Order: sequence, then structure tokens, then C-alpha cells
Amino acid sequence: MPYIHIQDARGATQLAEDLQRSRRIALDCEAAGFHRYSDRLCLLQVSTDARTYVVDPLAFDPTDVLRHPLEDAGVEVVMHGADFDLRLIDRDLGIRLRGLFDTQVAAALLGEPALGLQALLEGLLGVSLPKKYQRSDWAARPLPGEMLEYAANDTRHLMSLADRLTGRLRDADRLAWVTEECVALEDNAYRTSDDPPEDPVTRVKGARDLTPRQVTALREALEWRDRIARDRDRAPFRVVGDAPLLAAVLHKPLGRHELASIKGFPRGLARQEGDGLLNRLDRVAQLTDGDLQPYPRPNRRGPGRPPPEVEVLAERLRSARNRRAATLGLDRGTLLPNAVLLAVAKQRPMDEAALVGVDGIRKWQVEAAGKDLLEVLRESSA
Repeated sequence: MPYIHIQDARGATQLAEDLQRSRRIALDCEAAGFHRYSDRLCLLQVSTDARTYVVDPLAFDPTDVLRHPLEDAGVEVVMHGADFDLRLIDRDLGIRLRGLFDTQVAAALLGEPALGLQALLEGLLGVSLPKKYQRSDWAARPLPGEMLEYAANDTRHLMSLADRLTGRLRDADRLAWVTEECVALEDNAYRTSDDPPEDPVTRVKGARDLTPRQVTALREALEWRDRIARDRDRAPFRVVGDAPLLAAVLHKPLGRHELASIKGFPRGLARQEGDGLLNRLDRVAQLTDGDLQPYPRPNRRGPGRPPPEVEVLAERLRSARNRRAATLGLDRGTLLPNAVLLAVAKQRPMDEAALVGVDGIRKWQVEAAGKDLLEVLRESSA
């Protein structure tokens, strides 16, 4: 089935008409985060029963065409590993998708050992897809035909895959499990966080072991790299990697030549922008100890380590979970994450209604493993 490449509102007319008739579509997105400074939405692939479309949101705004079918819970939207794409569509198009059927979630709840789209298509449908453009720059224009064809393949077979998985889910009486997980995935994608912005030094390996002055210098170096990345619209790691940047902080180079001699530090970057980094490092060297910003302290707002009796009970619950997961053929964390089991151990619910009320637990998880958990809880209270 050939794809239709849409680059303007006039070209989207056929897509709009097709979507109006469709109660089920497949959707995927391509972003630019691996190459560009921003992980902006660069491509949307949409398949209906009739056609596959590759939509260019950098050329025109497709929001009006897509909003109604994607926000209509009565239209099933088949995606694979939708978490990031849901956030991307919300942020860049202002669309909050409903009606999700995530084939990755479905495969996980069937106990499939490999959850990647390519592995599932090959294993369940005998469809083999190329991997050539997995790390491509989707913000580049024009996109060659081979890349557009590669993108179209991400949705072309999704509904057939969903059909195969849905049949098995019905046979296993697990279709409601997937529905509940997909609704939770939608809800979680649109929740806002009150957490403060992450300090960039926490993402650099080895930064925790630095002195306060070195941490302050590293923070300056990261800000320097971020400014260049933003100006050049490049992913920060493509400007210079963390390791050579950290080496510059530790070695304190005296000039651009010494900076360029650091292993992995781009010579052109040292020549063109090195003075800016060196000046920042010099300013940090002159700061008083009171002006330094050390590595951030761990967030202590949480409840801390639970009492020993709670830990013992949580371990017994994990053992029951593990046995039940083996019986169901599911990954242990898929059946019940350890964090949820710890919450169960703290609250000690004694019946199914109370167990459903534990924060983070799903109804399907209570259905699948509640009897085993309650048995452990009642024994511990006897």
C-alpha cells in the first residue's frame, strides 16, 4: 500500500475526509531529539483501513485535521510504545489523545518476550522492516523517499498487529487489562509535575564525586554547551560529549590549544567557542567558597526507608507476586511493580475493596493477583 505525503493544508483534504469515515486508525510520530536541540514533532504517520499518510507538521499545522479523531474516545487509535508520543502531540499540537490501544502494552500483558515493534511484526505477522533510519535526522528537509517509506511502515502494519494481539487477549480474557492500562497511560501523559527543574550536573557520570568548585565549574560548562547547542539547533551531546567536557573542568586548560588536546573535544569547537568556556572556568576559579554551588543533595521529602516489619511483608508479597507472574507467563514488574507492593505492605488491606484503593494498583492487577496478595496479608495479621 503506497503512502501519501502531505505537506500543506490543501493536501490534507483527503486525510480529513478519510478520518471522518474511520473509527479506527494507526498513529506514530517521529521527533528530532537525537540530532536537534529540541525534540520537536517532525513527522506524523497515520494509517486508516484505506491508506497510509505521512504528514509534515514542520510544513503546516495539521492540528485542525487531527484534533477530532484523536480526541474522540470512540475512535480507536493504535500506537506502539505511545508514552512519549502522547506527550509530544499534547505539547506541540495541543491534542490530548483518547481511545488508545497500545500494541506494546498488549504484548507485555500477553507475556511476549520481545516488545519492540520490529520483533513483534516479524514474530507474529512475518513482516520484516529495515532498521536503516532508526537514528535519522527527521527535522532535515527535504526527506528522501526512502525515509518517508521507512516512516510509513511504522503504521502500515499496526492494525493487523493489533488484531492478532486482540484475538489472543480475548482468548486469555485479558483485553480489559489492556484497556485499563491504556487509559492510565493517557492520564499519566497529561499530568503536570510540581518537581523543580533537574540540575544538569546530576546527568553527568562522576559528577557526584566532584568538589563543590568542580561541580560549579561543570554547571557553567554545561550552560556553555547548552547555549551553543540551542544556537546551532543541535543535540547537546553532538556539540561535545559529557566526558570531554568533564575532562576540561578537571584539567583546567590554559588556552584553546590545551582545550583542543583533550581527548574527544572537537578542535573546531575549541577554536571557535573555546574562549567562552575558558572564561567561565576562570570566573569559577575566582569565586569564594561561599559562592560555590555543590552537587545537589538528595530529595529527602519522601517517606524514607520503611520499618523492618514492612520490608519483611513486602518481601513476602514479592514472592507471592513472582509465583503468580510465573503462572500467568508475565514479567514480574509488569504484573505488579515493587513500588506498588511496598505500598500494599504499608497499608495492609484486608479485602479486595481495600486492595483496589491502594495508590498505583490497577483493577486488573487485583483480578490477576489479588487473591495471592490477600492470603499473604491475612497470614501476616493472624
